[in-house]
Amino acid sequence: MFAVGSQFQAIGLTTIDSRNGTAIGIATSAICFWLAAPWFLNQDYFFNAAILFFIGIGLIRPALSANLATAGIRYLGPTLSGTLSSTAPFFGVALGVFWLGEQLTWAIAFGTVGIVAAVIILSQSTAQIAGSWPVWALALPIGAAAIRSLAHAVNKVGMEAIPDPYFATLIGFTTSALVTIFVQSTHGEFGKGLTLRGPGPVWFMIGAIMFALAVLSLNHALMIGQVVTVSPIIAATPLFTLLLSIYIFRRERITARTLIALALITPSVIVVVLWG
Repeated sequence: MFAVGSQFQAIGLTTIDSRNGTAIGIATSAICFWLAAPWFLNQDYFFNAAILFFIGIGLIRPALSANLATAGIRYLGPTLSGTLSSTAPFFGVALGVFWLGEQLTWAIAFGTVGIVAAVIILSQSTAQIAGSWPVWALALPIGAAAIRSLAHAVNKVGMEAIPDPYFATLIGFTTSALVTIFVQSTHGEFGKGLTLRGPGPVWFMIGAIMFALAVLSLNHALMIGQVVTVSPIIAATPLFTLLLSIYIFRRERITARTLIALALITPSVIVVVLWG
């Protein structure tokens, strides 16, 4: 679902800028969950202190993590930035082991390494890595990866007190939507050049629905599973995105790089799921 949502947003970007598209997407996801509130919302959870975990994550993800990732691409280029961003599973495993006390098995370790290696291969391109960039810029994509992994761990902790993936996702998206609108408004960017005419906003809304379902599924997996298992599997998303680009949306073609990544990711995910 993450991969499908990305493809829909890519289509939307042909007719709308990323700033307004992001605002539309996050707001749409939040609205979807509020529309489902009459059937799924437990209002008692608003008085549980654990709600602060979900609010805290909503403050930094995706707003901060997305901006760090974009800045990383600007300074380092897509190849190096993508490679460093693929370290997210290592942060997830580290947080799971050292903070949550989860057990790291050899199966999870080997599976994580295999998935990260495959994502690094997918992130490589024929373009050369920029030879001149500030050292501090390395922290941008790594920071984005760390925030994504931190979100998994914090949501896991929050759902130990509030065992409701729907509520966790609702609060996270609502907070993110408010933060995005506030930040863009303070910079005079909110709604600037925005028009709801044309297919762009519609594609972002459809993509947002897919992302909403994906995050809901992710939070459910985190509630019943371990961060050390879930984080590596989520990291395999770029492969599904690429396969959709090749076979469904016809924007890319299959290469030796794709086959190698597929050969690495498939057994790695199987190992993590079955023996992790």
